[in-house]
Amino acid sequence: MMTSNSPTKSKLVWKGKGKATEPPQDYDDLNPVITYRHLLSNNLGVRDPLRVIALCDSDAFYAACEMNRLGVDPETPLVVLQWDSLIAVNYPARKYGISRMDKKKEALKRCPHLKVVHVATYKEGEPEPGYWDDVDTNTHKVSLDYYRRESLKIAAMFKEQLPGCELEKASIDEAFIDFTKPVREIMLQRYPHLAQVPPEGADTPLPPPPPIMWEGLGNLIPVNPSPTVDQKPGDGQPVAHESAESAQNGIEPEQKQVEVTENKEHQSTDPRGKDVEEPPHTWHDVALSIAAELMGKAREEVRVKLGYSTSAGIARNKFLAKLTASYKKLNNQSILRNSAIPKYLRPMQFQKIRFLGGKLGDALAKEYDVSTVGDLLTISLDEMQDKFGESSLWIYEVLRGIDRTEVKDKGSTLNKSMLASKNLPKPITKASEGQHWIRVLAAELALRLNDARKISPNLWPKTLVLHARKGYEAGRSKQSPFPFHREVTVDVIAAAGDKLWKELVGNSSNLKVSSVQLAFTGIDVAEGGQRSIEGFLKPISSTKKRPRDSAAITDVQDEEELPQPARLSASDVDNLNDESPHVPSASYTCVRCGKAFQVTGANQSSSIDEQMSRLKMEHDDFHFAQDLADESTPRSVITVTEKKTEKKPSSSNKKRKTAAGPSGIEKFFRK
Repeated sequence: MMTSNSPTKSKLVWKGKGKATEPPQDYDDLNPVITYRHLLSNNLGVRDPLRVIALCDSDAFYAACEMNRLGVDPETPLVVLQWDSLIAVNYPARKYGISRMDKKKEALKRCPHLKVVHVATYKEGEPEPGYWDDVDTNTHKVSLDYYRRESLKIAAMFKEQLPGCELEKASIDEAFIDFTKPVREIMLQRYPHLAQVPPEGADTPLPPPPPIMWEGLGNLIPVNPSPTVDQKPGDGQPVAHESAESAQNGIEPEQKQVEVTENKEHQSTDPRGKDVEEPPHTWHDVALSIAAELMGKAREEVRVKLGYSTSAGIARNKFLAKLTASYKKLNNQSILRNSAIPKYLRPMQFQKIRFLGGKLGDALAKEYDVSTVGDLLTISLDEMQDKFGESSLWIYEVLRGIDRTEVKDKGSTLNKSMLASKNLPKPITKASEGQHWIRVLAAELALRLNDARKISPNLWPKTLVLHARKGYEAGRSKQSPFPFHREVTVDVIAAAGDKLWKELVGNSSNLKVSSVQLAFTGIDVAEGGQRSIEGFLKPISSTKKRPRDSAAITDVQDEEELPQPARLSASDVDNLNDESPHVPSASYTCVRCGKAFQVTGANQSSSIDEQMSRLKMEHDDFHFAQDLADESTPRSVITVTEKKTEKKPSSSNKKRKTAAGPSGIEKFFRK
């Protein structure tokens, strides 16, 4: 196999940690020459040939949380319900063919003894969410707070068990872990001769690695997979051919996978009984094996101490780690060596890869009449960039297993805002009806703020913001400084929220409010050395305007709250259970950000027009969440800024030209 620094190949020209001006060709970077300099350096970043990344995913997380809370038997079929939709199905229930696409009645027909648990909800008069018998979307609001807390426990356990690793929470049930630094330290401990640079210099290649015992480290994805094993559409997961009996029993493919064993050092057998030569082990394989040891021990600690099973994928970057994690799920981990990448990726349906689905994937499939990763490998970079713009370098590299994304710990980042939102199935028509939802939303904010103050006692928001939207129209908002109180209670927040509600709607008799949101902004902590938080709080007039940051509103994760618009699909919108006015078109382009949305089909519960109406309102809510980052800025300051801008018409016109609609690949994907 040709190495990436072969003299017959041009070397990559790196620009910092993130970009290469001349990307490698098809999988020719899988066996780079690893030198002493590589091993002994600590600042190579994504260029490190010994880089090892894992993606750890909690198995059926919401369902697992409820099983732990209720103490049910692990073999009990259980689903988690939100209103009329299933949002989680545990593995025993999946054996009966139950999926998240099913309704409650359908699931119970398949499994009469199925245990159904509705998510916790907030209701008026209760300081905390609970599990009620009379849940009703007209009076209650969904709470995912319990799942958030359990997710934080798991993340904290991984950090404790994996010192020196960088951990980045990817979602409520997933986390990326960078093992590169601790793996390098262990390699130098186990093989101390590698710490001695030879007389030839630090650029001398490392000596051949020792044999690797893969047994007990996880599922090793084969370099030469057997033709009797198929690729599972969507994630490259090999599964055995299903028999009629197993299909009738409702056994999931992932429970019938062929166990991968490689007892021979460098040989495997093809269907004709001939030995196939496999590439020798590399030092990157050694790094993967060490990371697998660490990952396995940490996962077992989480299972034993917290009661949650996890599945992990270990590979050379984040993209491949995520794909590898789904190779064989339910309390398992899988390892993807560099030499196994080509035959793992080539048969995969490229539209199942994250960010290559939807309109972008459709455009690629239509333009080149292709369906798999292997099909797209025939398209040159120049041809792809001519059609989709310079940014299609990202596509070109992902198809070849290249991902330059770093793992970054976001846990220390302070959430500057907290938002509680409810999209109302029945619009508010009387001003007095709003007080009910103000109290429900206040209960959620009180719980979240008090949870945050357990970690940081001096945490406090500067401002309370109320936002209401009437049908399909743009929303209106009111805000006021939030005074400091020793104890944060629902009553305190609700009283301030009621005042804002009266200022916002007055005594109007024609409300029809379809969405209500209550938010804290300007959340911060007192500086060290101050006696109390009162010394930290400043008048709102002294607050400086800070740049808008879409990541500022990070505490919006409930199904009913504001999802990122790029992640919305028709099924996501259906789960919101909102009632919305008619929209005469099935497509929509936002005038603020240029994003285009389209709903291509109706479902059982709503028409295309209804789905598109909901989609637009959710996207408007997303922009409101972005705007909250600036809500703590006094209106007078904003007005002055706008007036200054008006004095320079040429500058503002230039900005408007720069902000023209997206082009090239940006039409389909914003990285």
